[in-house]
Amino acid sequence: MRKIVILATLAGAILSAAASAQGAPSRFDFETGGKLLLTRGITEVGGAGGGGITPWAVITGNETDRGIGGTVHYTRLDLPDFTFQSYGAAIGLFDRVEFSYARQEFDTGATGGALGLGNGFTFAQDIWGAKLRVAGDAVYGQDRWMPQIAVGVQYKQNDQGAVIGAVGGDSASGYDLYASATKLYLSQSLLVNVTARLTNANQNGLLGFGGDLGTDHTLQGEVSVGYMISRRLVVGAEYRFMPDNLGFARQDDWYDLFAAYAVNEHLTLTAAWADLGSIATFGEQRGLFLSIQAGF
Repeated sequence: MRKIVILATLAGAILSAAASAQGAPSRFDFETGGKLLLTRGITEVGGAGGGGITPWAVITGNETDRGIGGTVHYTRLDLPDFTFQSYGAAIGLFDRVEFSYARQEFDTGATGGALGLGNGFTFAQDIWGAKLRVAGDAVYGQDRWMPQIAVGVQYKQNDQGAVIGAVGGDSASGYDLYASATKLYLSQSLLVNVTARLTNANQNGLLGFGGDLGTDHTLQGEVSVGYMISRRLVVGAEYRFMPDNLGFARQDDWYDLFAAYAVNEHLTLTAAWADLGSIATFGEQRGLFLSIQAGF
């Protein structure tokens, strides 16, 4: 129920902003809609517009440079020993600026007992993000080589500081800085994204930030490739390099194979097979990633 209330409140705030903008005096009139299907991206696990596990340079929402847009999302990933879910909202302004919020919950289930935390012990964190498109256009710059480029920041606050300290984590809060370049080649039905992320997050922050093996931010690469089978369906793959800061458990890179389907301009469904490697000494953490995104 708490999740529903939060999502309803965030969605209401976004929709109210849009309605107010449309009813404002003419010099403040904001348009909604205008983007091609799927070109707002889906929602990555940290709340930003992009792929499932990495942000893209696209700005969330259906707006063009003359309006505002927004999205809400819910994502679930069932792994052999853990369950992950994320929900939140984002708003895009003039296809230039994006603000996002995501709540992540990592349920250890029976594995929590084996780790000495108790069955069903849950790590949770809040992620606030901002992204700025600084150059290029992923869609409409087809006659130019330059991709769309954006820079972003995500601030993360974990609610299990004592446990994080006990397993060797340095802090329960931290930040990521990233830069993404995205290009859609319409004639080849191909989307390519490359992201460089400066981070010290353990399992994206769910196990804290920094550790006994290192506390500094390091530069990690991420890449996404998608092929548009139709204007409504894109399939592809993503790979995300991860830092390795905790001595008690190695952290592997993440990757997935995904399919995203635009039901209409407002609703997108995504399914993926995701492999997160080893988490907290439990290896082969692979499972089905499902996400639903609604927006305007």
